[in-house]
Amino acid sequence: MASPAPCPAPRPRILLAGDPMGRLHLLFKRVTSLNQSTGPFDALFCVGQFFSANANDLELEEYVHGRAAVPIPTYFTGAYGASAAAASQLLSSAATLTGHAFKPDGIQICPNLYWLRGSAKFSLRGLSVVYLSGKASDQRQTAYTLDDVDALRALADDPGVVDLFLTNEWPSGLTNGADTSDAPPQVTDPSGCDPLIAELVAQIKPRYHISGTKNVFYAREPYTNEGAVHVTRFIGLATVGNKDKQRFIHAISPTPAAAMSSADIGARPPNTTESPYRNMARAQNLDDTKESSRHNFIEHETQYWRYDAPNKRQKKGAQAQGRLLCFKFTSSGSCPNSHKCKFTHDPEAREHYMRNVCFDFLNKGNCERGADCKFGHSLSDDSASVSRSTFSARWPESSCWFCLSSPDVESDLITSLGENYYCALAKGPLVQNHVLLVPIEHSPNTLIMTAEAEKELQMYKNALTKYFDKQEKVVIYFEYAFQHNRHANLQVVPIPASKACHVEKIFNLASDRLGFSFSALNPEGDSTNGRKELRSQFDGKSSMFYVELPGNKILVHSVEDNDKFPVQFGREVLAGLLGTPDRADWRKCKLPKEEEMEMVDAFKAGFSSFDPTTAQVN
Repeated sequence: MASPAPCPAPRPRILLAGDPMGRLHLLFKRVTSLNQSTGPFDALFCVGQFFSANANDLELEEYVHGRAAVPIPTYFTGAYGASAAAASQLLSSAATLTGHAFKPDGIQICPNLYWLRGSAKFSLRGLSVVYLSGKASDQRQTAYTLDDVDALRALADDPGVVDLFLTNEWPSGLTNGADTSDAPPQVTDPSGCDPLIAELVAQIKPRYHISGTKNVFYAREPYTNEGAVHVTRFIGLATVGNKDKQRFIHAISPTPAAAMSSADIGARPPNTTESPYRNMARAQNLDDTKESSRHNFIEHETQYWRYDAPNKRQKKGAQAQGRLLCFKFTSSGSCPNSHKCKFTHDPEAREHYMRNVCFDFLNKGNCERGADCKFGHSLSDDSASVSRSTFSARWPESSCWFCLSSPDVESDLITSLGENYYCALAKGPLVQNHVLLVPIEHSPNTLIMTAEAEKELQMYKNALTKYFDKQEKVVIYFEYAFQHNRHANLQVVPIPASKACHVEKIFNLASDRLGFSFSALNPEGDSTNGRKELRSQFDGKSSMFYVELPGNKILVHSVEDNDKFPVQFGREVLAGLLGTPDRADWRKCKLPKEEEMEMVDAFKAGFSSFDPTTAQVN
């Protein structure tokens, strides 16, 4: 007897709310009632002004201090309003305590309450959610930034369909082609509408676009999207507790686009209209709009781009930040007390600990053992070059993950073996065919390898560049030449050629958020000259991050002593560029062994005619 077909996953049930205006008790009372009568609901998204117009009205404190509870996971985008200044300390404290100045799926303010800051894409119960926080404004506290907008422009090129797009303000031109005969006057009033949001929504093409700000409920007829088969539904929501009794809360239960058939996702209701943006100026006119609106974008120096990272000038040690590290987690990677532990579980501190940095130094900023301590007292290096003998003593080959003589090496991931380097599938790859170029010699970085080894490295790079070029991809090479690294590896990440023009800008944007600027090497000729110049600049006394861009340009940053540089910086930036911030940490991307082997075999088969160890590359 045939087994019954598996039941489809239940559709996510989502509540949407307009501007809370600080009326959190009223909002959450209504949510609780709905959740009990027609729920359960998976999440609540709030768009528009979150804080009160009264500077002294801060109901948020009740929830932060545990005197009231947020009933379901709630996400908000509009962190502005007169009481926002009073709330700023609560928001900053939340960012500090969680270790996140930016997090794509929200900074947790208190249990079940998350601040969506900046702009990003994340997944919730299978739904693809994109948001733009803030609004067009000349006030720094309320404005989104040009970087936020550019990040969404880059995301618009990603494959797949966006389910929800959250903005605080309405897009300009929304009612073009719509039946507004019975609509309230606020619907057709152009004030409070933003032309840049119109540009973004036309590029992103979400299935649902949710906005607040205009204190009116408006569900526009579905409209078509140029270059896409699905329609978009716009829902505008009124202010919470408004006097006109306009609807401020609305429920939807959409099937995620990724789980829909092509017929279902292409279905068009009878009242579907053409896109309201189809006759809007394109290309040059949009660029003109961008330039004329540039004054509205105020750079926010504490807003990080799309990865979690600390300030450049951080105080030494966790104690200086009011937090102490859990030794069990830092030393082993796990803690039996889990979330009940009173101490901080900091993965980045563990990364430094694994690179031989003293636990007391990480925890307190100093070590009483001084010169007698056998561990490092710097997040970079102790202002002296790490000799090969010292490096080998710290990280013996027998315990190295990359040394071919080590029992810990995963040799089945190796795709090509040369005399000085080997090529291997990255563990927890960021993208398909993400590989590493690893020196066979036990070395902390590739910049101190011999000239003969460097020549072979260049042969591998040339071959990989040609291999991926056949797939209409460009290759990004990057390395964190960290003095306490176990074993060098040059990261090789192929990305769509269409995104090549964004790479330099995104890295510069990310570095600006961390408080440093890259220096650039612009060698004439091929990338060999750039590597020569890079090797001549590396003195072995400090750490260095560099990224090799398409076109042979190299961005370089020397990491100063005591700078807590994110060890996965390069991967985090590329994950943001590719619209996959959830893949920034390789540990969350580990594949089952069977899938790894399938990926290895596929790469070997495709690369075999380019492999410099077995073929003459033309």
